[in-house]
Amino acid sequence: MRFFLAAAALVAAPAMAAPAPRLPEASFAALPQPLPLPYDEAADAHKDVAAAIARAKKAHKLVLVDLGGNWCADCRILAGTMALPSLNPWLKKHYELVTVDVGRYTKNLDIGATYGVTRPKGVPALFVVDPRTNKPLNPTSSVTALADARSMTPQALADWLAQWTK
Repeated sequence: MRFFLAAAALVAAPAMAAPAPRLPEASFAALPQPLPLPYDEAADAHKDVAAAIARAKKAHKLVLVDLGGNWCADCRILAGTMALPSLNPWLKKHYELVTVDVGRYTKNLDIGATYGVTRPKGVPALFVVDPRTNKPLNPTSSVTALADARSMTPQALADWLAQWTK
């Protein structure tokens, strides 16, 4: 019985064929300051998402749709972590990243609704999208997993991003 349960757990877990790189930064104190302001408040988010999907299809990558706002400390911590030289090349190899400004939950919420979340309970809200189907790979229950990024480590953020890579 124990063998059966262990085998079932392996089948249910997402494959990590492309594990995250080991980051030398042990805490967010190592991030360059000031933290980035990753969300272009004047961008045409729908156009940006469509372009990221087209690029990802062509390059055989996944799309990482990041809903958030420049006012959000956790969003800026995530952006600073993703910009690290120890993580960014890996991220670019596996994902087309598109940042979507949601204001103070006042705009672009229809993009999240496209992927099953009308109004995220927090930001950043991340959707890992298969560009061939335009469907999210991560369950809606995990979309706001990084909304409390500051309570994690840079490595934990990188490992979360690696869950859906191929």
